[in-house]
Amino acid sequence: MLGEYLEGEGFEIANAYNGEDGLRMALGGGFSVVLLDIMMPGIGGIEVLRELRTKSRVPVIMLTAKGDDVDRVVGLELGADDYIPKPYYPRELVARIRAVLRRVEPIAEVRRDTSDSNMDDEVVLGKLRLNTARRVAQFDGRDLDLTVSEFNLLEVLMRARERALSKNELSMKVLGRTREVYDRSIDVHMSNLRQKLQSVSNDAGLIETVRGFGYRLRQDI
Repeated sequence: MLGEYLEGEGFEIANAYNGEDGLRMALGGGFSVVLLDIMMPGIGGIEVLRELRTKSRVPVIMLTAKGDDVDRVVGLELGADDYIPKPYYPRELVARIRAVLRRVEPIAEVRRDTSDSNMDDEVVLGKLRLNTARRVAQFDGRDLDLTVSEFNLLEVLMRARERALSKNELSMKVLGRTREVYDRSIDVHMSNLRQKLQSVSNDAGLIETVRGFGYRLRQDI
């Protein structure tokens, strides 16, 4: 039920029903945030978080029993980004997720060549402007409320300028993993990004699809 609600709010959802499966999925990469329950079959939430933090900085929100202050403190000490006690209102959980995404570092950093290592924090293309240090995106002065993956996707497209990027390349640079057959993750992120750009640009088609290959940004923005 929670997954269906979050999908209705625009999130992509993948479910795991025990600690082992959840840890394996989270370590696989490509997730913007992990909702981690303390009480799970097999490995408990605290141990999952402990193992996850040895290999990943993906944002984690712990779901804890009401009044269980010890688990909350331990979770935060182990590197959880936030917690929310059960029972909770779904809208509150969505607000917590978005707050974490706004303030944490990106999950999958854009991989750059050595020659690009001294890039400025500001990336500008026409009316589009990104501040990569503050994780702020704007079009013509209007803020864009992007998820971590959407922000990274837009940054990669802007840095590429007129060059078209393949879905495979985008998957590696944005999600940090190779693209599998029938994997539509990049397409979904691109669709969400397009909708948000359209909402602030009078439906201008800022992202062009290169049929059978990938995507690029229009240069006359």
